Amino acid sequence: MRYEGDIYRPPGEWKSYLLQCTVGCSNNTCTFCDMYKAKRYHVRPLEDVLEDIQMATGTFWREAETVFLCDGDAIDLPVDYLLAVLAALYKSFPRLRRVTTYAGPLSTLRKSPEELRTIRAAGLQRAYLGVETGDDALLRHVKKGVGAEGMLEAGRRLVEAGFDLWTIVITGLEGGDREALERNAALTAKMINDMGPKHLSSMTYMPVEGTPMYEEVRRGEMTLQTPFESLLEVRRLVEQIELSGLHYTSNHASNYLPIKGTLKEDRARILAQLDQVLAAHDTSLLRDDAMRGL
Repeated sequence: MRYEGDIYRPPGEWKSYLLQCTVGCSNNTCTFCDMYKAKRYHVRPLEDVLEDIQMATGTFWREAETVFLCDGDAIDLPVDYLLAVLAALYKSFPRLRRVTTYAGPLSTLRKSPEELRTIRAAGLQRAYLGVETGDDALLRHVKKGVGAEGMLEAGRRLVEAGFDLWTIVITGLEGGDREALERNAALTAKMINDMGPKHLSSMTYMPVEGTPMYEEVRRGEMTLQTPFESLLEVRRLVEQIELSGLHYTSNHASNYLPIKGTLKEDRARILAQLDQVLAAHDTSLLRDDAMRGL
């Protein structure tokens, strides 16, 4: 397979054939992220992508059941381009049951509801949306490209178009301030409740060298949460989610405590797990910093 630069994918796509359609991220301004900073965003020629698909059919990937469209935001691709890629994938991989992609809020909003329904009907089934936070001021501070209203609208459009929406939030973006922690958890929970995704994953902010937020931390302008403040924010988030049947995970390598369950069906169990660790205040119960990563 042919790839340009480092390739990233959601943890759940570890079995997927990774097909690079775009290089980089169409927004690429987020102050906490360095994933695509070394790449100039551009769309790969359609003929190259179709050729990659044909190359993959001659390998073990022919038996692939899932395909993830890379890089950071394949939802930004023109509709005709996406339709051609999807048609070729479903024709070439006899066992294919799902095609997925990251979705940026701005690129999602640039698509009309009808365009989103069209690409969903063609087989683009799951979209991963980095919501990060429901706090309007914080979304703008981290330069996500939209505020809370735009983020909510992007998520709602994906849900209404029939996508299996997987949302991702990051606890700790507000730093180690208790009042900000409470506000961020409440606003993020409200965002998720109003958006209505099928999946929610929470990650924990970790400063990445070379990013603007790393420099904020280095200069003392931002104080990082303690591990137990991080868990408290997760608790506040979980207890305010009102959706039923929401698949929730907090088991990313950045997190201090692996958590998985269904909200709000498993909420009591998850809160009890968090309360036990918070009450013990014992760092030996947490993932060691040496084992944490992005």
